[in-house]
Amino acid sequence: MSLETLASSPAISVAAAFPKRQIHHLREVSDNTAALRCTSCLLRDFCLPSGLSAQDTELLSTLIAARRTVRRGHALYHGGDPFENIYTVRAGSFKTQLFNPEGREQITGFQISGELLGLDGITGGQHDCDAVALEDSQVCVIPFKHLEQLSFDMPTIQHMVHRLLGAEISRERKLLMVLGNMCAEERVASFILDFSARLTARGYSSSEFNLRVTREEIGNYLGMKMETVSRIFSRFQDAGYIAMRQRLIRIVDLDGLRAVLEPARLSA
Repeated sequence: MSLETLASSPAISVAAAFPKRQIHHLREVSDNTAALRCTSCLLRDFCLPSGLSAQDTELLSTLIAARRTVRRGHALYHGGDPFENIYTVRAGSFKTQLFNPEGREQITGFQISGELLGLDGITGGQHDCDAVALEDSQVCVIPFKHLEQLSFDMPTIQHMVHRLLGAEISRERKLLMVLGNMCAEERVASFILDFSARLTARGYSSSEFNLRVTREEIGNYLGMKMETVSRIFSRFQDAGYIAMRQRLIRIVDLDGLRAVLEPARLSA
């Protein structure tokens, strides 16, 4: 199975392409083959700014220092580590998490194929959070200082960096709105719909997908107890909005799920 096929399927983990005995030893892979260039990657439309010429795309490909494989449960980086790179998720998925002084975990996001990791380190020169693989995953390593240098010569790259930072700010504001203004059912509905929309944008099924996260992790992210998340999933199934089998979720009634977010429905 090629990495292109692997990156195009959210239901397939990197373990399918790399036997376990290889994953133990594989840390970084130098980018020396044409098969691993941005021009041949199925995720290029999500990582690269639009309007790049073939020559500019090839130039941007040279920024990728390596591919790095991260085993399930292992960290790509930890909070406090020096900031050197940003990363594009090529296959698999991650969660980002913070810890308070008492050691309590707070999950701040879930990242899937085509999304970025590491932007938290730009301001302070070190990472604020941990990035942990939810499954055997692979990332493209992009040294940020080289990206900055290239952005001086290529306005499209500079615009891309600004867009990435803006998207990160927007994501954090959306999470604050979810946590501050939504009831429990709205939070879970919003989580499912957001996950569906992100997969749809990447050409995956909008109605059926595997959730790589546990109920406990969803609850932590949404500021809820695991038992509450489980009850709401069961309630949505009883209402006919979704169907679930273990971590496989199928949206049966998209309009019904969206209606959970409508104030008129909540006041009824």
